[in-house]
Amino acid sequence: MSQDEVVDLRTSLGYLLKEASSALRAAMEEVLRPLGMSITHYACLELLAQRPGLSNSELARGAFVTRQTMNVLLQALEREGYVTRPAAAPVGKALPARLTPRGRRSLEKASAAVRSVEVRMLDGMTEAERADAFRILQRMIHSLREGNDGA
Repeated sequence: MSQDEVVDLRTSLGYLLKEASSALRAAMEEVLRPLGMSITHYACLELLAQRPGLSNSELARGAFVTRQTMNVLLQALEREGYVTRPAAAPVGKALPARLTPRGRRSLEKASAAVRSVEVRMLDGMTEAERADAFRILQRMIHSLREGNDGA
């Protein structure tokens, strides 16, 4: 392997993004743990609050987990009274999930905790820097998902 092929972790943007992602995950886990929630649990409730009736597959995609993982979580959330799903699928095989009042109350606390982490993460950045960071990260995601047509 030549020196040109070696990734210098001190200057690698990909490595820095992974480090930021890891720090964000750890901070979110820290504030969600006392609420009895995992990040996936929180993500599921947040997705259902914003788009009620999502299927297991749609929730799994939105929470970045497998359908099997989401199915296990949904069964647990249903047993614990956070979500409700119909006994039979209204159309096809999908069992659309909805938050219960208990799920909404739990989500309120979790959302406040997660917002506090984001505020801490952005502390010291100007509004312009925040907007630039948002735009740049969206562009990176787009580039990776769409590929580079010019290559």
